[in-house]
Amino acid sequence: MSKIAVLTNDLQYELVEKNPERVAAVAAATPHFTAFLDGVRRRGHHVFHLQLINRPDDPNAERYEGHLPVQQGSRGAQIIEEFLAPDDVVLEKSKDSGFYETDLHDRLQSLGVDTVVITGMQTQICVQTTAADAFFRGYNIWVPADCVVSARPEDRDRALEWLAGYCATVSTSQELFETLDAQGELPRKVIKTP
Repeated sequence: MSKIAVLTNDLQYELVEKNPERVAAVAAATPHFTAFLDGVRRRGHHVFHLQLINRPDDPNAERYEGHLPVQQGSRGAQIIEEFLAPDDVVLEKSKDSGFYETDLHDRLQSLGVDTVVITGMQTQICVQTTAADAFFRGYNIWVPADCVVSARPEDRDRALEWLAGYCATVSTSQELFETLDAQGELPRKVIKTP
């Protein structure tokens, strides 16, 4: 059984379609990102799609011109079809981190997962907070820089710098596969703070 799980964040219709910048960023990344997910599945690793579901009573949930996006059961809340495969797991979350008030940790532990590869949108919010929460729970964390997107490139770059300097091994997806195929695992980052 694989000890590696890929976590995608917020690849949902209404979140991606929020503005032209997000649409363009996700469209540019989609062919490469779907190929990455296919490669992960072929190698027998787990894929979890973290699906944001906003609660109507959440005062901090962002509204789009008064509309609460990604509500339970809406088309906008669905994971974009081209990222899904039949054996993938879709896990609802109500906040940015996939670990906040969910059973993600328990599910990963029951599968024997010790390494998470965190991907999706937006790098500086959901990817970053999910990575931090994974780190706090003792996971080995990898972030393929070409499988994360943000509406603004500078936000993505700033988040990747923070992740690399703190809790994650940041690489390309090709480097990740080369390491995995050569070593049979993804080595844990050696944490060194200045």
